[in-house]
Amino acid sequence: MEAARPLALTARRTQIGERFALPYLDPVMFASALGLIAFSVFTLAVATPNDVPGQPLYFAMRQALYAAAGVALMFALVKIDYSRFREIRVGLYSLMIAAISLVLVFGAAARGSRRWIELPYFRFQPSELAKLLLIVALAAFVIERTRRGPPWRQTIRVLALGLTPAALVFLQPDLGTGVVLVVITLTVLFLAGVRWTHFAAIGAVAAVAARFVLVVAPAAGLPSPLHGYQQDRLTAFLHPSNDPSDASYQVRQAEIAIGSGSKTGRGDQATQTELLFLPERHTDFVFAVIGERFGFMGAAFVLSLYALLIWRMLRVLTLSKNLYGTLIAGGIAAMFMFQILINVGMTLGIMPVTGITLPLMSYGGSSVLVSFLAIGLLQSIHVQARLNSRSRAPTPLLR
Repeated sequence: MEAARPLALTARRTQIGERFALPYLDPVMFASALGLIAFSVFTLAVATPNDVPGQPLYFAMRQALYAAAGVALMFALVKIDYSRFREIRVGLYSLMIAAISLVLVFGAAARGSRRWIELPYFRFQPSELAKLLLIVALAAFVIERTRRGPPWRQTIRVLALGLTPAALVFLQPDLGTGVVLVVITLTVLFLAGVRWTHFAAIGAVAAVAARFVLVVAPAAGLPSPLHGYQQDRLTAFLHPSNDPSDASYQVRQAEIAIGSGSKTGRGDQATQTELLFLPERHTDFVFAVIGERFGFMGAAFVLSLYALLIWRMLRVLTLSKNLYGTLIAGGIAAMFMFQILINVGMTLGIMPVTGITLPLMSYGGSSVLVSFLAIGLLQSIHVQARLNSRSRAPTPLLR
């Protein structure tokens, strides 16, 4: 009787593991994501103790709650076969457009833009969720439109579907997220096998449009779709010494913070952080805080975790059981890589300041939740690939 209890307990644990698909998850991807969010909570705890009077752990505690909710959503999404989202592509796309449009009407205004919808205990940013919804819906549209009409028409249609939400986000205005949506659209087109001539044409049109917005329109006195501060930020990183007190102030302070961190960081003597010289230190410029407080070692540790995460994302792309999973995995990997590149680059002065957050490191509920939802979708693709291989293999599949 006593010997049967361990066997029953083991069987129950196995059932629980199978229920949540635990044996088929990618543990390295999950561990790297947990490492990043844990380091984010720790960084916020030591860097923002005086930001909210009477609540030294305000940002850290809220970030930890967002992380816990994100992990729960990730496991919930793992249990769903991602291929089902292909059937509701129109609904997902419509939801995305509706959510972004609601911000323009009912969104809370802050610093000249409307990006959030105020909810009880939470500020929701629909443009963050739009990144993931666009990937899922656009991948389905690409597959459904295969062999329908000439290739050029297919490319234009998919491009229009991707650029529509990007244009709505630009109107908020949110230049950074809008650019991310454009990158996602181009990545899905590339993975779908669009001809290089199409990309050449898209690049030529984009170059002409950029020149008109940044050069021709200001010279001719025409209204520009970009706000003045957005134009300044896009060009200030090229000539940071021209106006160190205005457009390039954030970049200069970030460079000073990272440079002063040296090998092991300054710890509690991080003056750029402690004396509030560095703006947006808990959101857009959190990497500069890491560089100053923890030095090269801390920055290298964070980048190593990101390298692990991206590697496993690209691995899921190759393991996917169908094209739909490949397009989703590629879109998510491109989203993470682009955001990391731009955010880290702008703190080093080699990229323009566009307001793009650092995934799983920057403070923010919408960003954290969407990042874990994206990882949950990747885990779903991984689980389905493992189960598909297991059903075909004559022997149990090894990790």
